[in-house]
Amino acid sequence: MADIGFYHLTRTGLLAALPPLLGRTLAAGEKALVLCTAEQMEAIDDALWQTPNPDWLPHGTAATPHTEWQPIFISPVEINPAGARFLFVTAGAAADVASYARVFDLFDGNDEAQVIAARQRWKQRKDGGHSLTYWKQGDAGWEKSD
Repeated sequence: MADIGFYHLTRTGLLAALPPLLGRTLAAGEKALVLCTAEQMEAIDDALWQTPNPDWLPHGTAATPHTEWQPIFISPVEINPAGARFLFVTAGAAADVASYARVFDLFDGNDEAQVIAARQRWKQRKDGGHSLTYWKQGDAGWEKSD
């Protein structure tokens, strides 16, 4: 079963929250698949190139040569050419979470539809026997709740 963290974005948007989380993933020696909508792909790609913290997030998409070499792979479909063990889910994208060691489910707390959908995914994942944690952006960064 996967360890699934639900990340409730309340202070920043996805494009600001994602780079530091991915930086920590790479620092831990892991690879990541970022599952997003086709509409989000270009914005996420740009955000990862332009982020000042961390200052380097090597990544690619299906249009990038040697996708199997990309430590961060961004895709609107669940393909995992580099064998990433960490999955970042945005916009409630459907994924086979059991295939990953750790899953980050990021959702916009200012969008009621995303909050409702996240609650449904929480119930589904809990019923599936996964280990769940809930993180919310606070004044000092991510705060874990039980």
